Amino acid sequence: QVQLVESGGGLVQAGGSLRLSCAASGRSFSMYAMGWFRQAPGKEREFLAAISLTGSSTDYADSVKGRFTISRDNAKNTVDLQMNSLKPEDTAVYYCAARPFYDSSNRLSRAYGYWGQGTQVTVSS
Repeated sequence: QVQLVESGGGLVQAGGSLRLSCAASGRSFSMYAMGWFRQAPGKEREFLAAISLTGSSTDYADSVKGRFTISRDNAKNTVDLQMNSLKPEDTAVYYCAARPFYDSSNRLSRAYGYWGQGTQVTVSS
């Protein structure tokens, strides 16, 4: 089992940047592929990015490709999401999630067994 805690959310102006971090505790962090999702009010949870167990592979949703970067540090048990060129439509609660595989199901929220509590990101216009 792994516990996840996100941090780094906040209020930022359009065009600005934020860096989210997700700290993991419990079972070995390097045993899990990690993902970032977001959920805006009234909308379904949306896949953003995923990273493999070693960090050698990444996957991004088209909506954030080129603006967001996922990275992990297995020595520190953290996974980050660097968000640049933020837009008002990026406003949402952002979640990190963990699963024991990195495969074609990376983009499915139901494939992840462990979730953090979320951190709010608000982008003003």
